[in-house]
Amino acid sequence: MVAKTGTLYMCATPIGNLEDMTFRAVRILQEVDLIAAEDTRNSIRLLQHFDIHTPMTSYHEYNKIEKGRSLVGRLLSGQNIALITDAGMPGISDPGEELVRMCLEANIPVTAIPGACACVTALTISGLSTRRFCFEAFLPSDKKERKQILLGLKEETRTTVLYEAPHRLKKTLKELYETLGDRKIALCRELTKKYETVLSMTLTEALAYYEQKEPRGEYVLILEGRSRSSIEKEEHETYQKMPIEEHMKLYEEQGMDRKEAMKQVAKDRGVSKREIYQALLQG
Repeated sequence: MVAKTGTLYMCATPIGNLEDMTFRAVRILQEVDLIAAEDTRNSIRLLQHFDIHTPMTSYHEYNKIEKGRSLVGRLLSGQNIALITDAGMPGISDPGEELVRMCLEANIPVTAIPGACACVTALTISGLSTRRFCFEAFLPSDKKERKQILLGLKEETRTTVLYEAPHRLKKTLKELYETLGDRKIALCRELTKKYETVLSMTLTEALAYYEQKEPRGEYVLILEGRSRSSIEKEEHETYQKMPIEEHMKLYEEQGMDRKEAMKQVAKDRGVSKREIYQALLQG
């Protein structure tokens, strides 16, 4: 008889306040055959607090391939495994995503035990738009890749969520300001803990603030997206510098007829269609 395949449980843990541990998470961690943890030394305190005695093994960035194969083998043999990270939801900006991929390729069931998540927690209390947002986690350390991502954020109209360590915060704020210009930002730290703080200011104000005060704790940065008005202003300035015939060609190449193109060019430049017509005649 073929053994039934086990299930991988992606189990959220508190990001600071132990009261945010869910009843379901405690039960699952008590019932599974094995807990795979990012740092067993850190997680043992959590398990002891909730009287969980399930065996534990390490699973982290530096052993994710070799240990991942081992965990997949256990799951295929019928064992149930819970994956936890040091704080929050595993698989979000951590090697858990690799294990999920390996499990799905092996047709192993994967499910999530939802709970605390720093990026969503910070977003909801930031005061910035939550309708559309993107998550960038930690900016890469590679200079070329970092620059490309920052340039991409310059054009991003959605609210952006970033993670940052205290010793790199000032450098990151400076790079954001130099690349994106002055934007609104919410700096969230010590989330769910006693001294939780949310500082809402501009990048200019944040740079000045941290010149006087040393950053402490892990940060979630909620950055305002580029406004539609700034995009329209930049487009208007670009169109003003463009020769009218070239501007016309831009729309004609998109399939507009001459009349439609003149109407759009006039709108872009903030003038009447007649002015565009006269300029084309003189040109």
